[in-house]
Amino acid sequence: AISWILFFSGKEVISNTLLSLGENNSSAMGNKQEPLIFIYHSHNHESFIPEIQVKEPKDAFHESKNITLVGESLRRSLKEKNIYAIHDDRDVMGTMQERGLHFNKSYVVSRESLKSVLENNKSIKMTFDIHRDSTARNDTTVNIKGKDYAKIAFILSDTSYKHEENKKFADLLHQKIEENYPGLSKGVIVKKGSKTEQSTYNQDLLDESVLLNIGGVENTLEEENRTVDVFAEVIEEIIETRK
Repeated sequence: AISWILFFSGKEVISNTLLSLGENNSSAMGNKQEPLIFIYHSHNHESFIPEIQVKEPKDAFHESKNITLVGESLRRSLKEKNIYAIHDDRDVMGTMQERGLHFNKSYVVSRESLKSVLENNKSIKMTFDIHRDSTARNDTTVNIKGKDYAKIAFILSDTSYKHEENKKFADLLHQKIEENYPGLSKGVIVKKGSKTEQSTYNQDLLDESVLLNIGGVENTLEEENRTVDVFAEVIEEIIETRK
C-alpha cells in the first residue's frame, strides 16, 4: 500500500476504456466467433524492474509499461489459435485514485467491468485476472531447455461460493502445464479471507475463474511472454477436449 501511495504522487492517467475494443471485438465479430475468455487486471500498474529501469520492487509500477502488456500478449496468442478473448485494459488504479479509494478496493473496481462483460457476453467461459508477484527472481523464474520462463501460480480465494469449481479449473490448468513444462507452475495457492467482494477475487462470478501470478517483479516481458504462449497452448488443449 505504501508503494502504491508513493506511485500515485506523480502524474495521474485515467482511462475511461471499459474494454479493449477495436481489433479485439472486430476480430471476433468478423470471424463470427464469440469470445470465450475475459482477461483483466485488478492491479494494472504492476510492472517489472528490468523494463522500467528502477532498482526497488516498491517502485516497479508504471502507467503504461505494465502487466496489461502481458494480458494483451495472451489475447494475441489465443487469437493465433482462433480462440477469441476480450482484454480489459481499463486503468483500475487510475479510477481508484480518481474516486479517492484505498488500494484494498481494487477488486471492487475491477468487478464492475467483469460483471458488465459477463452480462453482455454469455459466451465467456473463463476469466483470468493477471498479476505479477513481488518476490525475487529465483522464486519466479525457471529455465527450461536453455530458456528462462516466468513461473505461473494459480491463486484462489476460499471465500468464493464457487470455490470448488474454481479449484477444479485451477487444478486442471496446473496439471496440463506440468505435463509438458515441469516446474513452470508454482501450483494452486488458496488464500483465506473474510467473505467480502474484495476477498473473493471476483471468482464467485464464474465457475472457471482464476487469478494468475505470472512471473515477478524481476522478470522481463520476454520471459512473461514465453509463459503466456505456453498458457495459451494449455487453454487450446482444454477447449479442444470439450468439443
